[in-house]
This record gives sequence, C-alpha cells and structure tokens, in this order.
Amino acid sequence: MRYEAPAREAVDRRVFVRQPLRAWNAYADLLHGADWPSIDELNARLPAGATTRFAAQTRELLADGLHYEQRIAERGLIATRERNWHDLFNALIWLRHPEVKRALNARQVVEIASMGTKRRSRAQCALTHFDEAGVIVTVRDPDLLTLWDAHDWYGLFWRCREAWLDGSIQVAVVGHALLEHALTPGQLLVGKALVQSVSDDSGLACAEAIGDGRLLCDPQELRPLPLSGIPGWHAGNDDEAFHRAAPCYQPLRKGRTYPSPWTWGHPVGESG
Repeated sequence: MRYEAPAREAVDRRVFVRQPLRAWNAYADLLHGADWPSIDELNARLPAGATTRFAAQTRELLADGLHYEQRIAERGLIATRERNWHDLFNALIWLRHPEVKRALNARQVVEIASMGTKRRSRAQCALTHFDEAGVIVTVRDPDLLTLWDAHDWYGLFWRCREAWLDGSIQVAVVGHALLEHALTPGQLLVGKALVQSVSDDSGLACAEAIGDGRLLCDPQELRPLPLSGIPGWHAGNDDEAFHRAAPCYQPLRKGRTYPSPWTWGHPVGESG
C-alpha cells in the first residue's frame, strides 16, 4: 500500500522529538512552521558556490524533456514539488549530505546513458533503494555484525541495547522516504543499510565509494535494518516483549548473506 504522509497541519509534533526526525532539528524552521517553505527558502540554505539548486517542478521545467537525474547533472536543477513532504525531505538530504546525493546522481546518469530511460540496471535499483531508504551504519564491535548477519534481532537490539547508546554502532539516515514515513507515529521503519568500519566522516567515505563504483552495484549489498528497534526510535521498544515479536523483525532468508563492511576503499579483513 502506498504511503500517504499526513497533511502539514495534521502532523503530530511529538514525532519531531523522537529519532530519526529529532536529528533534523537544525531545519526546524523548514519542518515545524505552519507554512511550507518556499523554493527560495530552500535555496537560501545552500552553501555559497553550490552547483545545484532547487527548482519548482512545473510543466515549464519538465518541458526540457530531461530525466530527473539528467536535469540535475546537466542543468544543476533539482525538480522539487512544492508543499510536498517527500520532496522537502529530499531537499534536506541535499542540504546535509550533498556529497552523497551528488555521487548517487552521477552514478544514475552513467546507468541511464547505458540502459536508456525505460529499463533499469541492478545498480540503478540499488542506488534508488539507498536514495529512498538508505542508512549508513558504522560498527565498532564485530560481534554486533555476527548478530546482524543472523537476523538475531533480539540479541542485536535487546541484549546488546547498550551498544546503541555508547557509540559501538551508529546510524546516519540518508534516505528521504524514511524521514517522510517517520511523520506517522508508530511506523515500524526499516532502513536499507551500508555498513562501514570506523570512519571520521560517514558521508564523505560513503560518497567516495559510491562514486567510484565500489558500492551500490547490486541491491543485495544492502542489509535490512529495523530502525524501530534502536533505543529511542520507537515508543514500544523499551519493553523486552517488543523485541521478541516486532513485525519488522524478519527472519534471515535461506542462503542470504551480506558483504563485509567497507572502509575508505577496502572491505574489513582485507589489507590495504
């Protein structure tokens, strides 16, 4: 069933004090106000010298006949529907993680040149899944990966609950659809994760690896991560029973495996 975001005036303001939306309070003026931000207000938040800007998605804009991704690459214009949560959150990701968005766009344009606009490669599927629902996860304790590999959600989120609080595992949301879904209280959010070992800047590291084709060549690279299990991300997960029966905790499919974490060019375990 297609998700429908609540009307702006109907949003339960409590969603903005819980993750993942709490992490975006630097943009509270764009999210919380009674009025929708204008395209000009969004562009005013871009850094000086930005090579892309937001443009209202009008009939006149679309008359250029370009694919959405091609328009960004060729004209520097990000088609943005006004008064629309999905596109507003997309704009916020462009503001906070421009290096990731540029890398995704560059890869999409290469794939479009090869596949055309009617077909999609597996790389395009991976890039789109990550763009919509992506999270970058930094893991400092390999034992946590063992639990994750086995879909031992009870172990990962309850027995190792403290790891989510002490920095042993950290999550950065870069998927704008995830943020949109978080507008509805109680949503059981599941991200599509890329996992890295320790890095000083997850956005830059991820962008570099995406841009040169080391990441997101196939959807199977992405791990499901039930974000609703993370402490503070869902009202019910303070109760142990949640972690024994949450519908978002799916078992591992037979034969499903995940790639090793990556770090600035070398998967964990490889020399470099």
